[in-house]
Order: sequence, then C-alpha cells, then structure tokens
Amino acid sequence: MTAPVFVVDPLPGTGEFVLDGPEGRHAVSVRRLRAGEEVVLTDGRGGSAPCVVRAAEGKDRLVLTVGAAGAEEEPAPRITVVQALPKGDRGELAVETMTETGVDAIVPWQASRCITQWKGDRGAKSLAKWRSTAREAGKQSRRVRFPEVADAMTTKQVAALLASADFAAVLHEDREAGSEPLATAALPDDGHIVLIVGPEGGVSPEELAVFAEAGAQPHRLGPSVLRTSTAGTAATALLLGRTGRWS
Repeated sequence: MTAPVFVVDPLPGTGEFVLDGPEGRHAVSVRRLRAGEEVVLTDGRGGSAPCVVRAAEGKDRLVLTVGAAGAEEEPAPRITVVQALPKGDRGELAVETMTETGVDAIVPWQASRCITQWKGDRGAKSLAKWRSTAREAGKQSRRVRFPEVADAMTTKQVAALLASADFAAVLHEDREAGSEPLATAALPDDGHIVLIVGPEGGVSPEELAVFAEAGAQPHRLGPSVLRTSTAGTAATALLLGRTGRWS
C-alpha cells in the first residue's frame, strides 16, 4: 500500500519534524500511524518529502524523520475542466472525482442555465468547499500536486480562457449540434487542454456560439448522457489515457 500523504507548507528540511495540528491529529487519531511506518509530506504544488514515523505522541503529534525533498514535473498536456455549477452537493462530488482521476485545474462556471447561483457569502463558502474538497481528494489519491480551483468565471471569462488553449472542447451529446467524438479528436502532445461541462439544463445556443468563436467545438463522450457531476471525470480519464499520462 502506498504511503499516506499529509500537507505541510512549506516543506521541512531533512531531519526531525513534528507533524501536529489537524494533519497531526488525522495521522495519529484517525490513521493511527505508529513508529516505523512511512508517510509523505507535500506542499500540494508538486513538492514532496518521504518520511518515517519515529513516534506518535498524544492525540495529534507525529514525530517524523524527513528525507530529501523532490519535485514532481508539471504534467503535459495540462487538463482544465470548466465545470458549470451543479445543484446541491454535486459540485463537491465532481471536484472530488476529477481530482482523484488526475485533472490539473477546475474552473467553476456560472452558466446561464445554472439553477445554483454563487453570490456574496454563499459564493465564497461554496468556492471554499470546492477548494477544500480538492485538497482532501488530492491527499486521499496520494497526489502531491493538487488541482487549482479558480474563482468562478462568467461565460465571457471562460471564452478568454478557451482562446488561449491548445485544444478546447464543449462536451455536448447532441449529434445535430455537430458534436464529434472526443475519443478521436486530434490532441496536442503538450500545452493546455480545456473542457467545458455544462449544467443540468445544458449549454445554451448562445453560449455554444460564444465558445465556438473562441475555438471550442462540441464533442461527445459516447451514446449515453452523463450527469454534469460525472461528465468531467469521464472526459478527464479519456484524455489521460489518450495523451499517455496514464501509461
């Protein structure tokens, strides 16, 4: 079994280090780690250091011997999913599974057909939940580079993001809209891939037109229609396999 991951920023140097606070409590009281077991410390931005547990003290202190830190290279191509705001807790579900799958960045999108609205304190709390979910899912899946969760974007802001991408696609199930299979699309070996996942009501014709002008054409995943909370995960998995990042 791979070593559990805990977040420390900045990473400590080699030698003895005490992991305490919420991370230490989770390690001692939940994971029940003991002397001799291995763990990994990460800053969540690609840096990591292997460690060996020397002792567990109380309920929230883990004494570690820290090895030399390393840095994970930036992934290529980079995959960003623009996720329309789903109803209820499906947004956190989408963030969790996309993170576990390997997405590099997530952009919340206030689409015209979104029922959920991120405004004021509610919007700030929802964004914080998405970011916390990405952090926890990153730890659970043993990642050392967690996905970035951007501030919520408008359709105009998303279009600007698409214009700078090396490949951009709107996930769309309607063949009559001209959608092509994502499984056979020509993909770059490097650079930036951006996918757009619409809300429960779908991407509006006006939004499709804006995105097409920015360079994003409709693409479909398969014969079935996925929920907005699962489409991004399925598409990310497909692209990770096709680009060799899952080789």
